[in-house]
Amino acid sequence: MKTTLSIIKADIGSIGGHIKPSQQLIERVREFVQKNSKDLINDLYVSHTGDDIALLFSHQKGTGNEALHKMAWEAFVAGTETAKEQGLYGAGQDLLKDAFSGNVKGMGPAVAEMEFEERPNEPFLFFAADKTDPGAYNLPLYLAFTDPMFCPGLMLSPAMAQGFTFTIMDVEYTEGDKIIELNAPEDLYDIAALLRDNERFVVESIRSRSTGDIAAAVSTSRLHNIAGKYTGKDDPVQLVRVQGSFPATGEILSPYSIGHYVAGFMRGSHTGPLMPVTINSSVSYFDGPPIVACHAFCVHNGKFTEAADAFDHPFWDYIREKVSRKSVELREQGFSGIAMLNYSELEYGGIVEKMKRLDKQFKVRK
Repeated sequence: MKTTLSIIKADIGSIGGHIKPSQQLIERVREFVQKNSKDLINDLYVSHTGDDIALLFSHQKGTGNEALHKMAWEAFVAGTETAKEQGLYGAGQDLLKDAFSGNVKGMGPAVAEMEFEERPNEPFLFFAADKTDPGAYNLPLYLAFTDPMFCPGLMLSPAMAQGFTFTIMDVEYTEGDKIIELNAPEDLYDIAALLRDNERFVVESIRSRSTGDIAAAVSTSRLHNIAGKYTGKDDPVQLVRVQGSFPATGEILSPYSIGHYVAGFMRGSHTGPLMPVTINSSVSYFDGPPIVACHAFCVHNGKFTEAADAFDHPFWDYIREKVSRKSVELREQGFSGIAMLNYSELEYGGIVEKMKRLDKQFKVRK
Protein backbone atom coordinates (compact mmCIF):
# COMPACT_ATOMS: atom_id res chain seq x y z
CA MET A 1 0.00 0.00 0.00
CA LYS A 2 1.35 3.42 -0.99
CA THR A 3 1.12 5.87 1.92
CA THR A 4 1.89 9.57 2.18
CA LEU A 5 2.88 11.17 5.47
CA SER A 6 2.46 14.95 5.69
CA ILE A 7 3.32 17.27 8.56
CA ILE A 8 1.96 20.81 8.32
CA LYS A 9 2.83 23.06 11.25
CA ALA A 10 2.22 26.69 12.23
CA ASP A 11 2.38 29.13 15.13
CA ILE A 12 -1.05 30.80 15.19
CA GLY A 13 -1.29 31.99 18.79
CA SER A 14 0.12 31.37 22.24
CA ILE A 15 -0.57 31.91 25.95
CA GLY A 16 1.60 34.39 27.84
CA GLY A 17 3.94 35.22 24.96
CA HIS A 18 5.71 32.40 23.13
CA ILE A 19 4.97 29.57 25.61
CA LYS A 20 2.27 27.25 24.29
CA PRO A 21 -1.05 27.34 22.39
CA SER A 22 -4.25 27.19 24.42
CA GLN A 23 -6.18 23.95 24.63
CA GLN A 24 -9.17 25.70 23.07
CA LEU A 25 -7.03 26.70 20.09
CA ILE A 26 -5.70 23.16 19.61
CA GLU A 27 -9.20 21.71 19.79
CA ARG A 28 -10.53 24.25 17.27
CA VAL A 29 -7.89 23.20 14.75
CA ARG A 30 -8.49 19.51 15.45
CA GLU A 31 -12.28 19.85 15.09
CA PHE A 32 -11.94 21.74 11.81
CA VAL A 33 -9.76 19.01 10.31
CA GLN A 34 -12.03 16.22 11.55
CA LYS A 35 -15.04 17.95 10.04
CA ASN A 36 -13.44 18.77 6.68
CA SER A 37 -11.13 15.84 5.94
CA LYS A 38 -13.67 13.22 4.82
CA ASP A 39 -12.32 11.11 1.92
CA LEU A 40 -9.07 13.09 2.15
CA ILE A 41 -7.03 11.45 4.93
CA ASN A 42 -6.66 8.04 6.53
CA ASP A 43 -5.53 9.25 9.93
CA LEU A 44 -4.70 12.39 11.92
CA TYR A 45 -2.44 13.22 14.86
CA VAL A 46 -2.38 16.69 16.44
CA SER A 47 0.34 17.92 18.79
CA HIS A 48 2.20 21.05 19.83
CA THR A 49 5.85 21.81 20.48
CA GLY A 50 6.33 25.09 22.29
CA ASP A 51 3.88 27.50 20.64
CA ASP A 52 3.57 25.57 17.35
CA ILE A 53 0.65 23.31 16.39
CA ALA A 54 1.56 20.40 14.10
CA LEU A 55 -0.86 18.30 12.04
CA LEU A 56 0.41 14.86 11.03
CA PHE A 57 -1.64 13.26 8.26
CA SER A 58 -1.62 9.81 6.73
CA HIS A 59 -3.26 9.74 3.29
CA GLN A 60 -2.99 8.40 -0.26
CA LYS A 61 -3.02 11.69 -2.18
CA GLY A 62 0.75 12.03 -2.70
CA THR A 63 2.99 14.92 -1.66
CA GLY A 64 1.97 18.51 -2.35
CA ASN A 65 -1.72 17.66 -2.66
CA GLU A 66 -3.66 20.92 -3.09
CA ALA A 67 -6.85 19.75 -1.37
CA LEU A 68 -4.96 18.56 1.73
CA HIS A 69 -2.83 21.69 1.94
CA LYS A 70 -5.88 23.91 1.49
CA MET A 71 -7.73 22.11 4.27
CA ALA A 72 -4.74 22.49 6.62
CA TRP A 73 -4.42 26.19 5.73
CA GLU A 74 -8.11 26.75 6.45
CA ALA A 75 -7.79 24.88 9.74
CA PHE A 76 -5.05 27.30 10.78
CA VAL A 77 -7.14 30.27 9.61
CA ALA A 78 -10.05 28.99 11.71
CA GLY A 79 -7.69 28.50 14.65
CA THR A 80 -6.42 32.05 14.23
CA GLU A 81 -9.98 33.33 14.75
CA THR A 82 -10.12 31.43 18.04
CA ALA A 83 -6.71 32.82 18.99
CA LYS A 84 -7.99 36.35 18.35
CA GLU A 85 -11.15 35.69 20.36
CA GLN A 86 -8.99 34.58 23.29
CA GLY A 87 -6.54 37.44 22.84
CA LEU A 88 -3.62 35.06 22.41
CA TYR A 89 -0.23 36.47 21.55
CA GLY A 90 0.89 36.25 17.91
CA ALA A 91 -2.48 35.19 16.48
CA GLY A 92 -1.91 33.99 12.92
CA GLN A 93 1.82 34.74 13.16
CA ASP A 94 2.95 32.09 10.66
CA LEU A 95 0.20 32.77 8.09
CA LEU A 96 2.22 35.13 5.93
CA LYS A 97 -0.05 35.30 2.89
CA ASP A 98 -3.58 36.65 2.62
CA ALA A 99 -5.09 33.70 0.76
CA PHE A 100 -4.29 30.09 -0.11
CA SER A 101 -2.55 29.68 -3.46
CA GLY A 102 -2.27 25.94 -4.15
CA ASN A 103 0.34 24.79 -1.63
CA VAL A 104 1.14 26.00 1.89
CA LYS A 105 4.88 25.70 1.24
CA GLY A 106 6.15 29.25 0.89
CA MET A 107 3.12 30.68 2.72
CA GLY A 108 4.49 30.43 6.28
CA PRO A 109 3.59 27.00 7.68
CA ALA A 110 6.36 24.39 7.79
CA VAL A 111 5.82 21.29 5.62
CA ALA A 112 7.55 17.91 5.53
CA GLU A 113 6.15 15.09 3.38
CA MET A 114 7.14 11.67 2.07
CA GLU A 115 5.43 9.01 -0.03
CA PHE A 116 6.41 5.34 0.08
CA GLU A 117 5.22 1.77 -0.29
CA GLU A 118 4.39 0.55 3.21
CA ARG A 119 6.59 -2.23 4.54
CA PRO A 120 4.90 -5.06 6.52
CA ASN A 121 5.93 -3.06 9.58
CA GLU A 122 6.53 0.65 9.02
CA PRO A 123 8.09 2.49 11.99
CA PHE A 124 8.86 6.19 11.63
CA LEU A 125 9.77 9.21 13.75
CA PHE A 126 8.16 12.64 13.64
CA PHE A 127 10.40 15.40 15.01
CA ALA A 128 9.13 18.90 15.83
CA ALA A 129 11.38 21.73 16.99
CA ASP A 130 10.67 25.19 18.36
CA LYS A 131 12.78 28.35 18.65
CA THR A 132 15.22 27.27 15.95
CA ASP A 133 15.56 26.87 12.18
CA PRO A 134 15.72 23.93 9.72
CA GLY A 135 19.51 23.70 9.94
CA ALA A 136 19.09 22.38 13.49
CA TYR A 137 18.59 18.92 11.96
CA ASN A 138 21.76 19.06 9.83
CA LEU A 139 24.20 17.62 12.37
CA PRO A 140 21.92 14.87 13.76
CA LEU A 141 21.06 13.70 10.23
CA TYR A 142 24.70 13.79 9.12
CA LEU A 143 25.82 11.72 12.11
CA ALA A 144 22.92 9.26 11.97
CA PHE A 145 23.24 8.54 8.24
CA THR A 146 27.01 8.77 7.67
CA ASP A 147 28.97 8.17 10.88
CA PRO A 148 29.43 4.65 12.34
CA MET A 149 30.40 6.25 15.66
CA PHE A 150 26.68 7.11 16.00
CA CYS A 151 25.23 4.58 13.53
CA PRO A 152 27.01 1.21 13.78
CA GLY A 153 24.42 -0.13 11.33
CA LEU A 154 26.58 1.42 8.59
CA MET A 155 29.14 -1.26 9.45
CA LEU A 156 26.85 -4.07 10.56
CA SER A 157 23.86 -3.94 8.19
CA PRO A 158 24.28 -5.11 4.56
CA ALA A 159 21.11 -3.15 3.71
CA MET A 160 22.93 0.12 4.55
CA ALA A 161 26.33 -0.75 3.07
CA GLN A 162 25.82 1.39 -0.05
CA GLY A 163 25.07 4.49 2.02
CA PHE A 164 22.60 7.31 1.39
CA THR A 165 21.94 10.18 -1.00
CA PHE A 166 21.52 13.63 0.58
CA THR A 167 19.45 16.31 -1.15
CA ILE A 168 20.63 19.64 0.25
CA MET A 169 18.92 22.99 -0.38
CA ASP A 170 20.39 26.47 -0.48
CA VAL A 171 17.62 28.17 1.51
CA GLU A 172 19.04 31.66 0.95
CA TYR A 173 18.18 31.39 -2.75
CA THR A 174 14.63 32.71 -3.13
CA GLU A 175 13.96 32.37 -6.88
CA GLY A 176 13.18 28.65 -6.59
CA ASP A 177 14.37 25.42 -4.96
CA LYS A 178 18.15 25.40 -5.45
CA ILE A 179 19.35 21.89 -4.56
CA ILE A 180 22.34 19.57 -4.86
CA GLU A 181 22.47 15.77 -4.49
CA LEU A 182 25.53 14.22 -2.85
CA ASN A 183 26.28 10.62 -1.94
CA ALA A 184 27.64 9.27 1.32
CA PRO A 185 30.26 7.98 1.82
CA GLU A 186 31.99 9.19 -1.39
CA ASP A 187 31.00 12.87 -0.99
CA LEU A 188 31.26 12.90 2.78
CA TYR A 189 33.57 15.91 3.02
CA ASP A 190 31.49 17.90 0.53
CA ILE A 191 28.34 17.14 2.54
CA ALA A 192 30.11 18.29 5.70
CA ALA A 193 31.35 21.47 4.01
CA LEU A 194 27.78 22.47 3.18
CA LEU A 195 26.00 21.33 6.34
CA ARG A 196 28.33 23.24 8.64
CA ASP A 197 26.47 26.39 7.51
CA ASN A 198 23.10 25.72 9.17
CA GLU A 199 21.55 29.01 8.12
CA ARG A 200 22.17 28.58 4.39
CA PHE A 201 22.38 24.88 3.54
CA VAL A 202 19.74 22.50 4.86
CA VAL A 203 19.06 18.79 4.37
CA GLU A 204 15.80 18.55 2.44
CA SER A 205 15.65 14.76 2.11
CA ILE A 206 17.70 11.56 2.33
CA ARG A 207 17.27 8.38 0.27
CA SER A 208 18.66 4.86 0.55
CA ARG A 209 21.12 4.11 -2.23
CA SER A 210 20.44 0.38 -2.02
CA THR A 211 16.66 0.67 -2.55
CA GLY A 212 16.05 4.27 -3.66
CA ASP A 213 13.47 4.60 -0.88
CA ILE A 214 12.89 7.87 0.94
CA ALA A 215 14.44 7.84 4.42
CA ALA A 216 14.00 11.40 5.71
CA ALA A 217 12.17 14.61 4.78
CA VAL A 218 12.70 18.02 6.41
CA SER A 219 10.78 21.31 6.22
CA THR A 220 13.06 23.91 4.64
CA SER A 221 11.09 27.19 4.77
CA ARG A 222 12.86 30.27 6.08
CA LEU A 223 10.21 32.70 7.35
CA HIS A 224 12.32 35.83 6.91
CA ASN A 225 12.80 34.95 3.24
CA ILE A 226 9.02 34.79 2.80
CA ALA A 227 7.93 37.79 4.83
CA GLY A 228 10.86 40.11 4.09
CA LYS A 229 11.15 40.85 7.81
CA TYR A 230 11.73 39.01 11.06
CA THR A 231 8.58 37.04 11.97
CA GLY A 232 9.97 34.39 14.31
CA LYS A 233 12.18 31.38 13.86
CA ASP A 234 11.10 28.67 11.43
CA ASP A 235 10.48 25.90 13.99
CA PRO A 236 11.14 22.98 11.62
CA VAL A 237 9.61 19.50 11.43
CA GLN A 238 11.00 16.31 9.95
CA LEU A 239 10.00 12.72 9.20
CA VAL A 240 12.46 9.83 9.43
CA ARG A 241 11.75 6.19 8.55
CA VAL A 242 13.68 3.72 10.70
CA GLN A 243 14.82 0.07 10.88
CA GLY A 244 15.45 -2.34 8.01
CA SER A 245 17.43 -0.55 5.29
CA PHE A 246 17.42 2.63 7.39
CA PRO A 247 19.18 3.43 10.68
CA ALA A 248 17.55 2.03 13.82
CA THR A 249 15.50 4.34 16.04
CA GLY A 250 18.30 4.49 18.61
CA GLU A 251 20.81 5.42 15.91
CA ILE A 252 18.64 8.33 14.76
CA LEU A 253 18.16 9.52 18.35
CA SER A 254 21.80 9.13 19.42
CA PRO A 255 23.13 12.49 18.06
CA TYR A 256 20.54 14.42 20.08
CA SER A 257 22.56 13.53 23.18
CA ILE A 258 25.06 16.20 22.10
CA GLY A 259 22.76 19.15 22.76
CA HIS A 260 24.47 20.88 19.82
CA TYR A 261 24.31 24.66 19.45
CA VAL A 262 21.73 26.01 17.00
CA ALA A 263 20.28 29.37 15.98
CA GLY A 264 17.15 30.65 17.70
CA PHE A 265 16.37 31.17 21.39
CA MET A 266 15.05 34.65 22.37
CA ARG A 267 13.69 36.69 19.41
CA GLY A 268 15.25 34.11 17.10
CA SER A 269 18.47 36.09 17.42
CA HIS A 270 20.72 34.02 19.66
CA THR A 271 22.61 30.74 19.87
CA GLY A 272 21.57 27.94 22.21
CA PRO A 273 21.87 24.17 22.67
CA LEU A 274 19.04 22.01 21.32
CA MET A 275 17.16 20.31 24.17
CA PRO A 276 15.32 17.00 23.56
CA VAL A 277 11.97 17.35 25.37
CA THR A 278 8.86 15.30 25.97
CA ILE A 279 5.83 15.54 23.68
CA ASN A 280 3.69 18.70 24.06
CA SER A 281 6.33 20.61 26.02
CA SER A 282 6.26 24.38 26.40
CA VAL A 283 9.20 26.80 26.32
CA SER A 284 10.32 29.02 29.17
CA TYR A 285 13.90 30.14 29.86
CA PHE A 286 14.87 33.11 27.64
CA ASP A 287 11.99 32.06 25.35
CA GLY A 288 13.72 28.72 25.00
CA PRO A 289 15.98 26.94 25.04
CA PRO A 290 15.59 25.63 21.49
CA ILE A 291 13.68 22.36 21.87
CA VAL A 292 12.94 19.23 19.85
CA ALA A 293 10.33 16.54 20.52
CA CYS A 294 10.20 13.09 18.89
CA HIS A 295 6.96 11.20 18.34
CA ALA A 296 7.52 7.55 17.35
CA PHE A 297 4.84 5.65 15.40
CA CYS A 298 4.11 2.67 13.27
CA VAL A 299 1.72 3.15 10.35
CA HIS A 300 -0.21 0.20 8.89
CA ASN A 301 -2.73 0.43 6.07
CA GLY A 302 -2.62 4.18 6.55
CA LYS A 303 -3.51 4.05 10.27
CA PHE A 304 -1.25 5.28 13.08
CA THR A 305 -0.53 3.49 16.30
CA GLU A 306 -0.55 5.69 19.38
CA ALA A 307 2.56 7.85 19.66
CA ALA A 308 5.50 6.71 21.76
CA ASP A 309 7.43 9.57 23.32
CA ALA A 310 11.02 8.90 22.28
CA PHE A 311 12.57 11.44 24.67
CA ASP A 312 10.48 10.43 27.70
CA HIS A 313 13.11 8.26 29.39
CA PRO A 314 15.40 8.79 32.42
CA PHE A 315 18.46 8.94 30.13
CA TRP A 316 17.17 12.12 28.48
CA ASP A 317 16.71 13.75 31.90
CA TYR A 318 20.50 13.65 32.16
CA ILE A 319 20.83 15.22 28.70
CA ARG A 320 18.33 17.92 29.64
CA GLU A 321 20.48 18.73 32.69
CA LYS A 322 23.51 19.02 30.41
CA VAL A 323 21.68 21.23 27.93
CA SER A 324 20.39 23.45 30.75
CA ARG A 325 23.95 23.94 31.96
CA LYS A 326 25.16 24.75 28.43
CA SER A 327 22.29 27.22 28.00
CA VAL A 328 23.09 29.12 31.18
CA GLU A 329 26.82 29.18 30.46
CA LEU A 330 26.33 30.70 27.01
CA ARG A 331 23.63 33.11 28.18
CA GLU A 332 26.12 34.50 30.70
CA GLN A 333 27.84 35.96 27.63
CA GLY A 334 24.73 38.03 26.87
CA PHE A 335 24.92 39.82 23.51
CA SER A 336 28.65 39.34 23.01
CA GLY A 337 30.23 37.33 20.22
CA ILE A 338 28.82 33.92 19.31
CA ALA A 339 26.08 34.16 21.94
CA MET A 340 24.14 36.29 19.44
CA LEU A 341 23.67 35.52 15.73
CA ASN A 342 25.58 37.42 13.06
CA TYR A 343 24.14 40.41 11.23
CA SER A 344 23.00 38.41 8.20
CA GLU A 345 20.58 36.56 10.48
CA LEU A 346 19.46 39.82 12.12
CA GLU A 347 18.92 41.39 8.70
CA TYR A 348 15.26 42.19 9.28
CA GLY A 349 15.56 43.28 12.91
CA GLY A 350 15.68 46.76 14.39
CA ILE A 351 19.40 46.45 14.97
CA VAL A 352 20.02 46.91 11.22
CA GLU A 353 18.44 50.36 11.29
CA LYS A 354 20.45 51.16 14.40
CA MET A 355 23.68 50.16 12.63
CA LYS A 356 22.80 52.33 9.60
CA ARG A 357 22.26 55.30 11.89
CA LEU A 358 25.50 54.70 13.80
CA ASP A 359 27.47 54.22 10.58
CA LYS A 360 26.65 57.80 9.59
CA GLN A 361 28.16 59.02 12.88
CA PHE A 362 31.55 57.41 12.26
CA LYS A 363 34.42 59.69 11.19
CA VAL A 364 37.72 58.74 9.60
CA ARG A 365 40.56 60.08 11.74
CA LYS A 366 43.41 61.69 9.78
